[in-house]
Amino acid sequence: MVVDMGNLESGKQQEMHFPMMENAEYQKAQKQEIKLGKDQGLDVSVYANPEFNWLQMEQIRMGLKDNVDASVYANPMYSYETMRQIRLGLYSATDLMPYVKRGFVEEDLEEIRLAMLNRLPLDRWIKDDMCAPQIREIRIGLCEELDISPYADSRYNWMQMQEIRLGLEKKLEVSVYANYLYSHAQMREIRLGMEAGLDVSTYNSLVFSATDMKEKRQAVINRKRSSGRSEEKSVNINSKENENKKDNENSKKSFLESSRKNEFVISIEENGNKAYAYIPWVPGNIVTKEDIYHDLERREIVYGIKHDAIADLIDKKRLNEKVLIAEGIPAQRGEDGWFEFFVRLDLPRIPAPLPDGSVDYVNIEAFEMVDEGEKLAVYHRAQKGISGKNIYGESIHGENGTEKKPLRGVGFTVADDGVTYISKMNGKFEYTAGRITITNVLVVRENVTAVTGKLEVDGSVYVVGNISSGGYIKASGDIIIEQNVETARLIAGGNIMIKQGSCSKNDCFIEAGGEVSGSFFEAVNITAGGNVKANYIMNSNINTMGKVIVSGSKGVLLGGTIRAVRGVDTYNLGNRLHIKTILDVGRNELYDRRQMEYEVDRDKLLKELEVLEKQRDKVLALCAAGKEVPEEIQRKIFAAIEVEGQRLAELDGESSKLANLTEQVMTEPVYVRGRAYEGSLIIINAIKYMLPAEVKRVIFKLKNKKVVMVSM
Repeated sequence: MVVDMGNLESGKQQEMHFPMMENAEYQKAQKQEIKLGKDQGLDVSVYANPEFNWLQMEQIRMGLKDNVDASVYANPMYSYETMRQIRLGLYSATDLMPYVKRGFVEEDLEEIRLAMLNRLPLDRWIKDDMCAPQIREIRIGLCEELDISPYADSRYNWMQMQEIRLGLEKKLEVSVYANYLYSHAQMREIRLGMEAGLDVSTYNSLVFSATDMKEKRQAVINRKRSSGRSEEKSVNINSKENENKKDNENSKKSFLESSRKNEFVISIEENGNKAYAYIPWVPGNIVTKEDIYHDLERREIVYGIKHDAIADLIDKKRLNEKVLIAEGIPAQRGEDGWFEFFVRLDLPRIPAPLPDGSVDYVNIEAFEMVDEGEKLAVYHRAQKGISGKNIYGESIHGENGTEKKPLRGVGFTVADDGVTYISKMNGKFEYTAGRITITNVLVVRENVTAVTGKLEVDGSVYVVGNISSGGYIKASGDIIIEQNVETARLIAGGNIMIKQGSCSKNDCFIEAGGEVSGSFFEAVNITAGGNVKANYIMNSNINTMGKVIVSGSKGVLLGGTIRAVRGVDTYNLGNRLHIKTILDVGRNELYDRRQMEYEVDRDKLLKELEVLEKQRDKVLALCAAGKEVPEEIQRKIFAAIEVEGQRLAELDGESSKLANLTEQVMTEPVYVRGRAYEGSLIIINAIKYMLPAEVKRVIFKLKNKKVVMVSM
């Protein structure tokens, strides 16, 4: 369901009623998100759906605002936090959707996203039944460049994984306790014993609980301490008191050290540009600044250390919190080259909609005019990158910006500075896909009639008035008529626009290599390579490789024969008088004719290639026989073969593209958004269907080699 954007405002406008409302505040929050999106010029139809709560709407809106494909995660089944992680992933070209489909959500996706940012080989290790803390332990281990195979197993819970990882960091033989039958507390007692250099074989058995293990570990420590005191007594009996005192101090120190926990994690992120410290809350866990600095030194982290952050972390005991303790300077990519244009590129070439849904062809600006010598554009060259430095003190190269290709086209020149583009003539300016085209425009400020004579122009024609009976215009570019066309013939290599429209007695002929548009067409014969668009079309015969589009709630496609390879989209079709209207779409006569032209051209190219290849073989034979063939001749033959081969590939590509295009169009080839009346004949891929009765809002399509109707 898409919400009507006209109903968003509260107060004077009609209240918007959703089928699902939790409360007034909930509804207000939804409306606010939709209004924010509308104010930001976003396509709010992506999320203007009551099935989304306002938090989900916010995530979709933020994605649309930042120009990422928010439709990827615009699914009411996803929580807003899941949407957030997908959105953050899209910012760094990280595709989390495969993991979403595997069942990972929210916190899981965050850990996966962070791992992918660091380019860690996470897929090798994670399983579908793992949760976020388990994935986090795997990610930390990979960041530490540990061999995580001893614990990357979903049979371990995250606390067991952590104990094994801590052992790996201390370079212990973790196989002693890496048994998923041990609880994490049992693992900890064995690990602490191994770190203290104790013989843990006396208690690393499943028969002992964690409490038993702790008692036995303390007993081993006490025995070791007692043994140490006895040895010291036998060495120097004369200093017994001093030695006993020293022994007591050492025993106290040993006990404190053995009972003290020292658990923390330093994780490296953003490709070595940031280091974070994390101190978990564990009973008896004491971490000092010296511990942090020692670990930084061990990891060779020397640059960007945040001493205040480390002090704050320790002094304020910020446990279970990820704190940034070192940060490098990221390299800055240089700004890409860009063109500054001094002519308008944003002309409203798409006509504005009118209140009834039709479009305003009258007030559209069809083109931009430029004068000879006018400055069109200036190119600003790409900037050099700025180098950075990571936390290891290594220099990071700043990538230079990318230069754009020079503008191509006709009708302009480049100044001596190599960056300024200047018009060579007075004419019509067009800019499409990096190409400037300036062509001659003949401006006719009077009506064109039979008396005026034939107008044939190498360029475009702009007629300020009408074209009356007998008028004739042929142009290699576009033809724009400001007012009406009656009985006339118009031929254009580009587009034809008739702002007011055309009305005749079936003796008006319009041919365009591109698009034909106008307010209306009545009793007109149109042939077009592109779309044919109007607010109504009556009793006209249209042949187009494109689509016929009739706009507006009063728009109608009535009478005549419409052949459109790419389909028809109209408001009303036919009328109550049952005037016969024929729609022939898809693989019709026009399609077959175009494919036949491709075949003819292909056969011609194959014959030319065959002649060239024989010449090539002859040259190769002469060279093999030791006879000299001028290099220029060889080069021309091989170049011609390459050119013809390229033309053949392009021709095959065009033929395949046309076939694929019609295949796609056939999923929904004919839209009738208002009423379709009895007497209309629908032909799709040569399969006919005569509409027996009036219907509303339907799509005509093929199913099982029959034309069927589907409600919109």
